[in-house]
Amino acid sequence: MRVLLAAALLAIAAFAHAEALKPWRGGPAPALDLKDLAGADHRLDDYRGKVVLVNFWATWCEPCRAEMPSLEKLRQSLRGRPFEVLAVNVGESGRVAGDFAEKIKIGFTILLDREGRTTRSWGARVLPASFLIGPDGEIQYSYLGELDWTGSEVRSRIEALLPERAQRASSR
Repeated sequence: MRVLLAAALLAIAAFAHAEALKPWRGGPAPALDLKDLAGADHRLDDYRGKVVLVNFWATWCEPCRAEMPSLEKLRQSLRGRPFEVLAVNVGESGRVAGDFAEKIKIGFTILLDREGRTTRSWGARVLPASFLIGPDGEIQYSYLGELDWTGSEVRSRIEALLPERAQRASSR
């Protein structure tokens, strides 16, 4: 009985730990300069002053597909605030990524990394891989694997990074 209880507690602890964003200690954010589905250029520097969630994904990746709806819900819930989602599709054509985005009704920006150079420079060894960038352009948190982006812990960490919230907290 104790063995079962210990195993259950270990499983619960592992699940709870799996949901946590990891504080970033890997140095400055690598360059990000990619085209979106319409061919427009996007650079990470263009988003300075906003919190940016950079998510590396592919349509063949089941966990990537599974987390997309929660990314969209997060984006919608923060609409009108200084927050952006940049979903970097790894190794696929714009048609494949665009068809998928249209099918599941994604409203955030899809960027294309056909050769995987940007993906490698960010150290995204597994998919999905996500990086939360603060308004200063520095990576604050990372997460490798599927994550529910609507969870309260994740949401509170993102909101703590938002510039207007930081200004309100410091003016109290």
